[in-house]
Amino acid sequence: MKRQILSALVLTAALGAIAPTANAAETKAIDNIQATRLEFLNNQTKAVENVHQTRLEFLNKQTKAVENVHQTRLEFLNNQTKAVENVHQTRLEFLNNQTKAVENVQATRLAGLDVRNKSALH
Repeated sequence: MKRQILSALVLTAALGAIAPTANAAETKAIDNIQATRLEFLNNQTKAVENVHQTRLEFLNKQTKAVENVHQTRLEFLNNQTKAVENVHQTRLEFLNNQTKAVENVQATRLAGLDVRNKSALH
């Protein structure tokens, strides 16, 4: 019986010594699982941030492309407007020159008629 009691005491002492080590190992395993989960979530967050960054860069490039298209269209329309203004200016100058030519012709005719009238009267 002494042996059984002694064995029980030794076994209890052994379990008392081993239990904290087992608890520590179990705690480390839980910590490792939590660390692994945190790393996984961190990697997912970084992946989402990279996707958002890529999307923002894509949208920024599209916006710049649209702005370039608008700028090109505005320049084209501006050039067309200038061309139309130049055509109008050229037409006005042509009409002004024609008017002056007609006025010169009329003045010449009137001068010729005036000379004839003076000659006929004398």
